[in-house]
Amino acid sequence: MPPLELAGLTIFILLLFAGIYGSAIGLPGTVLILGSVFIYALLTGFNKIGGGAILLLTVLTIVAEGIGFTIEFMNQVRFGPSLPGILASLAGSLLGVLSLTPLLWGLGTLMGVFLGGFAGFFMMELIRQARLKPAHRASARTMLSSAAGIFAKGSCALTMAIVTLLNIYS
Repeated sequence: MPPLELAGLTIFILLLFAGIYGSAIGLPGTVLILGSVFIYALLTGFNKIGGGAILLLTVLTIVAEGIGFTIEFMNQVRFGPSLPGILASLAGSLLGVLSLTPLLWGLGTLMGVFLGGFAGFFMMELIRQARLKPAHRASARTMLSSAAGIFAKGSCALTMAIVTLLNIYS
C-alpha cells in the first residue's frame, strides 16, 4: 500500500473513532461518520463502499439524529459536553479500550471507545447534577431518557463504523 493511501486510510479510521466518541458525548458523530464515509467512497471510486452501504448509513444517521432530537425535544434538557465531562469521557474511553480490546480485538476497541466514553460522560453528568440545588436538578426520568438517547445514537454510530469497516476489509 502506498504511503499516501495508508495515511488517508489512517485519517479515515481516526474520523470513524471521532464519530463514535462524539456520539458518546452527545455530539452528532453519525453525521461525521457518514460524511467521512462518503468522501472515502468518492476518493476510492465507490470500489470498497458502494451505494447500498451509503444508503444504509444514511438511514442509520437519520434514525440516530431523529432519536436524539426527539429525546432533547421531549426532555428540554441537553447534556452538552463540558471540559470535565470530556476529560472523564476520554479517560473512560481509554479504560474501555484497554479492557475490551484484549477480549474482542477490533470490535472491543470500537465498543470500548463508545461504552467507556459514555460511562465517563454520564458519571460526570451525575456528579454535576448532584452539585446543583434540588430545584435546578434534572429528574431521574430526564436523566435516564437523555442517557438512553445518547446510548441509541452511539449504538447507531458503532453500527455504522462496523458496517463501514466490514465493507472496506472484506
